[in-house]
Amino acid sequence: MKIDITTQQVQDIACDALIIGSLEDKQRGILLTKTAAVVDELLGGLITERSKAGEFKSTLGEILTIHPMGKLAAKRVVVVGLGKSEKMETQAIRRATEIAARHLQNTGALHIALAVGGDGDKIELAQGAQAEVEGALLGLYTFRLYQSAEQSAVEQISLLTQAAQRDSIVQAVEKAQALADATNFARSLINEPPSVLTPGVLAQRARTMAQEVGIECEILDKTKIAELGMGGLIAVSQGSLEPPYFIILRYRGAPQTEKGMALVGKGITFDTGGISLKPAEGMDEMKGDMGGAAAVIGAMQAIAHLQPAINVTALVPTCENRPGATAYLPGDILKIMNGKTIEIVNTDAEGRLVLADALSYATRAGLSPIIDLATLTGGIIIALGSTMTGLFCNDSQLTDDIIAAGRVAGEKFWPMPLDDEYSTFIKSDIADIKQTGGRPASAVTAAKILENFVDDTTWAHLDIAGTSYVETKKPYQEKGGTGVGVRTLAELAFQLAHK
Repeated sequence: MKIDITTQQVQDIACDALIIGSLEDKQRGILLTKTAAVVDELLGGLITERSKAGEFKSTLGEILTIHPMGKLAAKRVVVVGLGKSEKMETQAIRRATEIAARHLQNTGALHIALAVGGDGDKIELAQGAQAEVEGALLGLYTFRLYQSAEQSAVEQISLLTQAAQRDSIVQAVEKAQALADATNFARSLINEPPSVLTPGVLAQRARTMAQEVGIECEILDKTKIAELGMGGLIAVSQGSLEPPYFIILRYRGAPQTEKGMALVGKGITFDTGGISLKPAEGMDEMKGDMGGAAAVIGAMQAIAHLQPAINVTALVPTCENRPGATAYLPGDILKIMNGKTIEIVNTDAEGRLVLADALSYATRAGLSPIIDLATLTGGIIIALGSTMTGLFCNDSQLTDDIIAAGRVAGEKFWPMPLDDEYSTFIKSDIADIKQTGGRPASAVTAAKILENFVDDTTWAHLDIAGTSYVETKKPYQEKGGTGVGVRTLAELAFQLAHK
């Protein structure tokens, strides 16, 4: 994607479509941004007139298309609503630009110009520019590798700015592109068919990315995994012909004497449920059960581009969960890398087993904080739907840091309990703990299981089962993987580096 920054006057920008922004205002109906007000004047007040006629109200994502008839160099002007003026934030700019860019791609635009918001009225210029470019790139994302029909695609984005602000805008655009590209990379990993994105292919794509951005990559095979005593990863992979892998990515932005933080991602490239077989309906979406792995790998790509002054290690246990003749069974007892044993109740609760080994590895390596991401439980979808990610954490400051990073990234997290009383649900008569605590508080008891493998290390578990994958297209988003977590983790790395 070609992205350029222009200091041309708005009337002189030649493009297929110019996107400008407008806010809902209690007193005036609509409140045009500075650039939109200039465009309105050039068009003889047409935007204001259409608004007064009831055609456009500036609700978030609402679109008004105007053909300037030669009064501007742009072939079309798209006014996009930014929502209520009193709630104006960068996420509104990001979301509005996603919707407008996606709309224009679907209507044949090849070159779009952005002048949506953040022009000094409500949001600092560079922040607004970053949100615009992020939104455009996220909104333009499609996954069409396996469709034969040709699809129209935006080829160029021009960002309108002032000459005096160009240097800061350049940095904002570079950051936006790094974050959006990494998010879209994660989305494509999730969207690949499971016969294509096997554990071995996921490991190879992680290695290729690491080579491209200049970070370290180490991939442990089944023999090494067994030598380390990773009983969870070995057991879950037993029913599949595909061997397991343990992916390690290392970014070094600080002295090697500093251990740094760990990002752990669940990498089940396809989950049939194993012997405890899932229902057929919706099983196709289980190709996305490696959404945590995709987020962690994508975050490492973004971090490598943005260079925060912190060491970050990503750990990804990856395998398939299939009901083969050698599959692990309900009633089995597994020994995890840290020596604790787990009684197996339901082989469809496999994610916590591979994460247990990865968390044990991170703890033994002295990494802190540890943040794991996993499409772990249906229970978190019941609790929070697809709007928020469940956040379980043993440290209040890390909880605040993740929520703050998510706010910057436009991703929402909700703190969930980890009270000791929930441990009674996972007590086992024959092992150290039981693999599931049943349906009540299932997302919480899953987190309590993971807690057994981090000792006293500062740790957070992000259950992204409801936010990692969308089942239907939205005005701002393709059906499939969302890449949730990528931008939050990158922002978190910056926050912790500054501390």
